[in-house]
Amino acid sequence: MNLKKDLTIDILSSVQKPARYTGGEFASIVKPAEEVEATIALAFPDVYEVGMSYLGFKILYHLLNKEEGIAAERVYAPWIDLEAKMREREIVLCTLETKKALRECDIVGFTLQYELSYTNILNMLDLGGVPLLAKDRTDADPFVIVGGPCVYNPEPLADFFDFAVIGEGEEVLIEVMRCYKEWKREGKPGGRQEFLQRVVKIKGIYVPSFYEAEYNEDGTFKAIKPLREDIPAVIQKRVMEDMNSVDFPTSPIVPFGEIVHDRIMLEVFRGCSRGCRFCHAGMVYRPVRERKPEVLMDLSRKLVDNTGYNEISLVSLSSADYSCLAPLVHKMIGEFKDERVSVSLPSLRIDSFCVAIAKEVQAVRKSGLTFAPEAGSQKMRDVINKGVTEEDLMNAVGAAFESGWNSVKLYFMIGLPYETDEDVLAIADLARKVQYKYFQITGKRGCKVTVSASSFVPKPYTAFQWFAQNDLEEIRRKQFLLKDEIKKYKNITLNYHDAKTGTIEAVFARGDRRVGKALLLAWQKGARFDGWSDCFSYERWLEAISDAGLDKDFYAARERGEQEAFPWEHISPGVSRRFLWNEWRKAYAQQLTHDCRRASCTGCGVCQALGVKIVDYKEEYQNNGEVQA
Repeated sequence: MNLKKDLTIDILSSVQKPARYTGGEFASIVKPAEEVEATIALAFPDVYEVGMSYLGFKILYHLLNKEEGIAAERVYAPWIDLEAKMREREIVLCTLETKKALRECDIVGFTLQYELSYTNILNMLDLGGVPLLAKDRTDADPFVIVGGPCVYNPEPLADFFDFAVIGEGEEVLIEVMRCYKEWKREGKPGGRQEFLQRVVKIKGIYVPSFYEAEYNEDGTFKAIKPLREDIPAVIQKRVMEDMNSVDFPTSPIVPFGEIVHDRIMLEVFRGCSRGCRFCHAGMVYRPVRERKPEVLMDLSRKLVDNTGYNEISLVSLSSADYSCLAPLVHKMIGEFKDERVSVSLPSLRIDSFCVAIAKEVQAVRKSGLTFAPEAGSQKMRDVINKGVTEEDLMNAVGAAFESGWNSVKLYFMIGLPYETDEDVLAIADLARKVQYKYFQITGKRGCKVTVSASSFVPKPYTAFQWFAQNDLEEIRRKQFLLKDEIKKYKNITLNYHDAKTGTIEAVFARGDRRVGKALLLAWQKGARFDGWSDCFSYERWLEAISDAGLDKDFYAARERGEQEAFPWEHISPGVSRRFLWNEWRKAYAQQLTHDCRRASCTGCGVCQALGVKIVDYKEEYQNNGEVQA
C-alpha cells in the first residue's frame, strides 16, 4: 500500500481550521533523521485543540525528546472534513513534526482519556496504515500502546493494543523506549514476541495477549489469568514519588491557533484524598504529592518568559487544596502583575473557598465563579462523601457577593445511587437559596445562577463500581423533573446533556474483552468523535452492541454483587477492593469518611501497596507568609 503523505494547499484551504494539520509551531521539536534510532508518535484521539491542551503529552513530549536517539512526535485525529479528503485521495495519517506515517513509526502511543474516544483510536490506526488488531500486525508494523486514566480498565481495547503503560509515565515510558532501542540495535531478534517478552518485565507494563479471560456460565466475568509463569497476575501502577524531581516542561509548544486551554498549565500537585465516592481520578491518582512553592515559582517564571502566555492556570484535581496556595498566589500575582499575566484556579471547593484568594486572582482578569456541590440535598452529599454542607455553600457565595460578584455556576450530577425525586428537586431549591443569599447581602434581585447537571456514570475503582446505572428513561424523567422546577424561577438557567452518551460510556467503563467486538462494529458502521454531540449516534451503537451479541444493560444497568469479579482487577492503582466495598456500604448508610491527608489513615491501601507517602508542605510552610522564589 503506497499511500500519499502530502496535505496540499487545495485540501487545507477546503477544511475547517487548517492550522490543526500544518505543524511547525513555536517550540516544536524536529530531530535530524540521522540522530533518531526510534520514533514514538504521541497520538491523541481527538482534534488538535483538545489534544494540545492535554498536559500529560506536554510532559512526555519534553522528556522523551531529551533522550538521545528518541524522537517523540505528535498526531491528532483529523476532523471529519479532512478525513473525507484523506480517504478520497488515499492520504495517510502522519505526525506533525516530520510527516512520518503512523505505520512508519516504531511505537504509536494513545492516551485513554475518555471512553467515547475509542472509535477515534481505530480510525487513526486505519488512516495511518496500521492493522487494527494486534494479532494482525507483523514485524513491519509499529507497536501500539495505551496509557492514561482509562487504562485502569483496558479490556474493551485488549484486542487492539500490544501493551499498556499503567500509571504515571515519566519514568516507565523512558524505560520502554530504551528497551526498544536495545532490541532494535540487536537486529530485532525474535520479532514482536521477543520484544513483548522483554518489555513485560518492566514494572507497570501489561501485555493483554499474555493473559486469558474466563467467563462464568451466566455470562459474568470470572477471571483473567496469566498464560506465562514469569509475569505478574496483578500489574501495579507506576507512580512518581517526588514531584519536585520531575522535569516539568518550561518551553511547551505554542500553537498557531486557539486551543481549548490556551494558557500556561502549571501542575501544583497530583492526587486527591477527599474520597468522593463517584470520583475515578481521586482513587487512581493517589496519593497526594505536592510541589514545593519555590519550585512552582521558578517554573512559572520560565514558562511566562518562554511562551508569551498571559495566564497561568494552577492545575490539579482540586487546586484549592494546595497547602501553600495563599502565599503562592500572592507571590505570583506580585511577580507577574506588571506584565499583565493573570493566575487562575480551575477548580474551587466550597469548603476551602477563600474570597481573598478569589479577589486576588481576579485582579488582572475578571471571570465568573464556579462551584461543584455535586448534589442538591445534604443526604446525597453524604452519600457521595462530598463532605460539604449547605452552610459551606452559602458562606462561599455570600463572601463572593459581598465582594461584588453577581453570578455563579453550580455543577451537579443526576442519577447517583440512592437518589430520590426529592433529591433532584433539591438542586433547584439550592440554586434558589443562592439567589436569596444575594438578595440578603445586596438588597437587590437579579443574581444569575447557572445550573449544570450531568448524568452519573459509574467507573472502575470507585465505591460506585457496583451500582446499576439509571436507565435512559429514568435519567430523562429526572432531567425533565428538574427542568420543570427550575422554570418557576427567574435568572436560573439549566444545562444538561443527552444521557445517551452516558449509557455507552458506562458500557465501556465497566466492559470486558467481549465489548471490543462492538467497538469494531461501531467503527465499521461509521462511529467516530462519539464525544461530540453532532457526531454521536445512539442507534448506531445499539445496533453494534446487538450485532456483537451483547446487552448494554448487562454492563451499564446491572448491580454487581459483593463477590462478583471485575474484569479490571488485574490492573491495580493500589486501592483495595475491601476499602471500596466498605465505602459502598457507607454510602448506603450516609456515613462520611474523613480526608486522610492530615488525619489518620482511612485504609485505602495505596500508600502501603505502592510504598509511596503523601507529600504535603503545610507544616513546613505554615509559618511562612511569603513563598521564597
